[in-house]
Amino acid sequence: MSFGFKENTIDRCIYPKVSGSNFIFLILYVDDILLATNDLGLLSETMRYLSNNFEMKDMGEAYYAIGIEIFCDISQGLLGLSQNAYINKVLERFRIDKCSTSPIPIQKGDKFSLMQCQKNDLERKQMKDIPYAFFVGSLMYAQTCTRPDISFAVGILGRYQSNPGLEHWKAAKKVLRYLQGIKNHMLIYKKYDHLEVIVYTNSDFAGCMDTKKSTFDYVYLLIGGTISCKV
Repeated sequence: MSFGFKENTIDRCIYPKVSGSNFIFLILYVDDILLATNDLGLLSETMRYLSNNFEMKDMGEAYYAIGIEIFCDISQGLLGLSQNAYINKVLERFRIDKCSTSPIPIQKGDKFSLMQCQKNDLERKQMKDIPYAFFVGSLMYAQTCTRPDISFAVGILGRYQSNPGLEHWKAAKKVLRYLQGIKNHMLIYKKYDHLEVIVYTNSDFAGCMDTKKSTFDYVYLLIGGTISCKV
């Protein structure tokens, strides 16, 4: 910050610096840094300053960061973010990398409730060695970074992490089977002169069978790709 960067008040891992019409963004995650700029001189100046103050290694152009593959086509003005490699690791970790695919992450009309949770010793024995919370957590990371299309399903399944039943487990595996079929898909951002944020919202009425509360969701789009979503 002493070098002219300002902390973003919404996301405190992002630090922008503006000099006239030139700008640079520093994105920090623990000890990993991404730099994005429209001026190579500002980039060199920033890297020189950081190298003088920290022990650093320049990895060159970014292709992979925190489980996300980065594809950039400057000639077409396209930026793509993919978690294909991450999804493959999750599939292998849970030994279902050979599973069949599902066309959807959750079936229309599917209802989940506390009534499907473990209620007796037999059901508890069936679920004893099933890593449900770990499984849902792995889905959450994909959902948060590049897969907003599974947000609703993951949000529903996350309600039952403390006492999941077999129906919840089957539904969770279905989400991963859905990702298996479209793991090559990615978020795409296109170059536009005019930046316009588009938002879609929706909600049901008393959709939760346990609390009778409504489920509200939204998704924000910028230059063709999702930038924020929540269920």
